Amino acid sequence: MTGAPKLVAQRDAPVGGQAVLEGVMMRGVSTWAVAVRNPPAEDGGPQLGEIAVSSFPLVSWTRRRRIYRLPLIRGVTAMAESLAIGMRALTIAAGAQLPEGEQELSSGAWTGAVVVAVVVAVAVFFVLPIGITSLVKHQLGSSFAFWLLEGVVRTAIFLGYLLILSRIPDLRRVFEYHGAEHKVISCYEADDELTPERAKLYSRLHPRCGTSFLLIVMIVAIFVFAPIGLPAWYILVATRIIGVPVIAGVSFEVIKWAGRNRRRGWVRVVMYPGLQLQKLTTREPDLDELAVAIAALQAVLAVETPGAAHDLVGVELVA
Repeated sequence: MTGAPKLVAQRDAPVGGQAVLEGVMMRGVSTWAVAVRNPPAEDGGPQLGEIAVSSFPLVSWTRRRRIYRLPLIRGVTAMAESLAIGMRALTIAAGAQLPEGEQELSSGAWTGAVVVAVVVAVAVFFVLPIGITSLVKHQLGSSFAFWLLEGVVRTAIFLGYLLILSRIPDLRRVFEYHGAEHKVISCYEADDELTPERAKLYSRLHPRCGTSFLLIVMIVAIFVFAPIGLPAWYILVATRIIGVPVIAGVSFEVIKWAGRNRRRGWVRVVMYPGLQLQKLTTREPDLDELAVAIAALQAVLAVETPGAAHDLVGVELVA
């Protein structure tokens, strides 16, 4: 099979996921589950630890209030909800890897870490490009040139960030589980048998990946900020911060639409750069890692049948 093209699903099922430490979280419409490979036994037991699976009921925020289902707003709501679920999944996964008797991080500590990460992301990807571009704005001669250069700088920072992440050895296992998550979801979307051997045949690149989503964010930001022109610096900074939810909402609609229309040739062409970018944030998983991702998805399927639901609103991106 070396060099053989990977299989790609042609439909979009309401299933999302996220790679975590030594595991995968999967989410359906009304259930989410996290499967984690426990550390190997220290008493000469099997080399691989058992797969521990935890599943939880879910009532999506978009089903609680009608306003959360409106275009643009539903994107921001879905991402906030995904952050909350992802944080819980990370807590479970990290706790499973701790030696017995060692205290887990509190939910408050995880929340603080997420808040800091979001603030840093906004500062690096939205405020910093303004600062860098402002250094030469008097030489640019027009608001169009300023707008274009800011977009280029923002995208360059994002690409550099992903390139650095891809070179960190300690993240390789997480990227392998990221690839496993994509393969298993594609295998399910193709109505194929959910086994590690079958899932391995599928591409580790997925049109609803969070990496592709972030690239769309960088591109959408260029057009959202274009009409603002060149006001005072503090207004520029304020618009970049306030505009983040709008950009996120628009980007969410774009990637969801692309996932539903992946069979169209021109859509595949448009999504191609994002798919190629996933080669930095995914790695080919082994059969054991695929087994973990399958265990998480099967825990969701044991409770519901996501394929019978066509409303993807509120179902997170494939991360």
